[in-house]
Order: sequence, then structure tokens, then C-alpha cells
Amino acid sequence: MFESHAHMQSWPVALGITAALVVVALVYLRGWLCLRNAFPGLIAGWRLAAFIGGLLLVWATTASPLGTLDHQSLTAHMMKHLLLMTVAAPSILAGAPVFLLVSGFPKLFIKSDPLLVNWSARWLERAPTHLVSCWLAGTVAVIGWHLPIPFQLGMRSHWVHTMEDACFLLAGLLFWCPIVQPSRSATRSPRWSVALYLFLATLPCDVLSAFLVFCNRLVYPHYRSTTPLFILTPIQDQERAGALMWVWITFAYLIPAVVLTTQILSPSNGNANVAMPAAPERQVGRLRNGSEAEVL
Repeated sequence: MFESHAHMQSWPVALGITAALVVVALVYLRGWLCLRNAFPGLIAGWRLAAFIGGLLLVWATTASPLGTLDHQSLTAHMMKHLLLMTVAAPSILAGAPVFLLVSGFPKLFIKSDPLLVNWSARWLERAPTHLVSCWLAGTVAVIGWHLPIPFQLGMRSHWVHTMEDACFLLAGLLFWCPIVQPSRSATRSPRWSVALYLFLATLPCDVLSAFLVFCNRLVYPHYRSTTPLFILTPIQDQERAGALMWVWITFAYLIPAVVLTTQILSPSNGNANVAMPAAPERQVGRLRNGSEAEVL
């Protein structure tokens, strides 16, 4: 009964999220087509697929009926936020979104507000890519929202729950930004710093997941009063959620860090401090000639 009432209450939020994602997708598609026509081969097709796929995943985890399953299972809750932070966020960034979204606005809007173009250029140069800040953003989101009081509040209020989902997505975007879309300052950073960045990101998640698995008590009383999604007791569901996070984070963060470390230590790598290549979005941002103005 509680779940049915909660699902009916959440439909305005789901409708708003769906409408916003559709608008973002259409603007991005227009920008991608404009740049594709003006500069063939500059923006690869896989970037469009990655961005749209990321938006679809955001919709599935926040606005579809699947997005409400986390009210019945902590495992579903953990799956939802892992998908937002480690799959949807890097997929959206891989689509080089900022410049393409600006390029997707109507010409009249761009001409009437040239500050928007200048803002996008400044953002591309000053994107949040400081490793410590981005690491803290991801860590604070994961640990903060899994404290009992914020977690219980999110389960009781759809608006707080929506804010929670938005925080996880934003934290994921910030976390992956130095890796997927490195700025000029980040490209001068040694590659070992990125490997260390990924390795250290696993530690807070390991602590949280180990606590959920081994604490032998129900951390979130909300799940004591709900209908179980799986044939599991609330304690068993909590243990599975912790184990899922433990394994998932290992694959998402630690394996790329090991691959980077192997590349750095490889004899074929002449210099361990080889700069990371800048994202194609940066290259687009430097095209400030008349042709680009026409594309906008």
C-alpha cells in the first residue's frame, strides 16, 4: 500500500524529468547535426550514441517505473546510484556535451546573447578538473547520502529523493570530468596521478560496502516496513547491496587504474609523465572563425 501511494505521488516528478531530458536530447542532436554538417568527421557518431545512451540511463533510473524499486530494496537503490555515477555520467561526458548543447540553441538566441558562446568557451577552458575537488565531490555524495538520516529523509520525500538522484549524477559528472574531458591544466598532469585518483576513489566505497555487509544490523529502518522486492530479509538485502557496491566499484575504478599503471610502467612508454590527450570538445572550442559562428 505504501509503495502504490508513493508511486502515484511521484508521477509529476517523473514527468518533469522526462520532459527535461527530451529537451536536452533534442538540443544536443541539433548541435551535433549542425557541427557534423559544417565539419564532417570532427564529431564522431559514437559520441552521439554515448550521450543519448547516458540520458536514457538517467531516465530509466530516475523517471521510469524501475526508478521506484529502490523504495523496496536497498540492492535496487545501490544499483540505481552506481549506474548514475559510473555509467550514465561518463557516457554523457563522452558525448562532449557543453559545446554541442550550446551549438544546438537557435541562431537567433545565440546572436541575441553572445555571452552564452563566451561562457561556453570559458567553461571549456576552466572545467572542474582539479583531482582533489572532484574526488571529494564523489566521496561526499556517496557517504553523505548513505548516512541514516539523509537516507531516511530521501525515502520519505520524493523531492528530497529527486535531489539525491541529482546529487549522485552531478557527483559522477564531476568525478569523471578529469578523466573523460581533461582541461589544459589536467592534460599537463602526470598519468600516475589519474591512476592514484581512481585507486583512492575505491576506498570510501569499500568502507561503506564493508560496513553494510558485516555490521549484522539493519542500517536503514525504512526497509523493515516495506514489501520486499526479492525473497530476502532486509538484512540479507543489505548485505547483497554492500557486496554489489564492493564488486562494482572494483571493476569501475580499480581495473582502469591498474590498466593505466601497467601502461605507465610498460617499457614501451618512454616517459611516465606523458600528457593525457585533450578531448575533441576542446578542439571544437578553439574553432572561433566565421564558419563556426554560422554553425551556431
